[in-house]
Amino acid sequence: MKILVIDDNPAIRTSLKLLLSKRFSQVAAVGDPKLIPALLKDNDTDAVLLDMNFDNMQLDGSEGIFWLSYIKERACPPAVLLITAFGNVDLAVNSMKLGADDFIMKPWDNDTLVEKINNAISENRKRLSEIESVNNAREITEKETLKNNMTLDEIKIDHIRRIIDLCDGNLSAASARLGINRQTLYNILKRSELL
Repeated sequence: MKILVIDDNPAIRTSLKLLLSKRFSQVAAVGDPKLIPALLKDNDTDAVLLDMNFDNMQLDGSEGIFWLSYIKERACPPAVLLITAFGNVDLAVNSMKLGADDFIMKPWDNDTLVEKINNAISENRKRLSEIESVNNAREITEKETLKNNMTLDEIKIDHIRRIIDLCDGNLSAASARLGINRQTLYNILKRSELL
């Protein structure tokens, strides 16, 4: 499992990297949240531990909320656990409403932190699996609806296209499989503007 730690405090990054490296296969730790797009581009991160504040002059958590929203807008977002020393109940509730998988206060208990990360990853995977299942069902339904609205000629051309694909574009093999001669297949393709 791959964990990404984003915190501007080098001591926090080092501490989390040492702790998490013992329990997860990959741990990356960076101080600049602007690196998030590049770090998540491969969709191989299971969880992000995201600091809420990167500007010492602004400790309201708005930066963490911004990056949380960015991460959760991705097609297959990782679990996000927000971590801060300046938190309150309202901030935690708002974060959870915006998609945070958990909210952790500094200083943390190591065992509790690892447990929260594992739970967040598990729940996030379950959620993504459910979304994928719904999307697959929707796609199948849409394809069936399209098929049910096809004319007889469209069904015939669709079938011919699939057979040609199965025969890797070999028209002689496709015509034999369709039970027609090659010239008839050629004429159908020409009439249908498939050649």
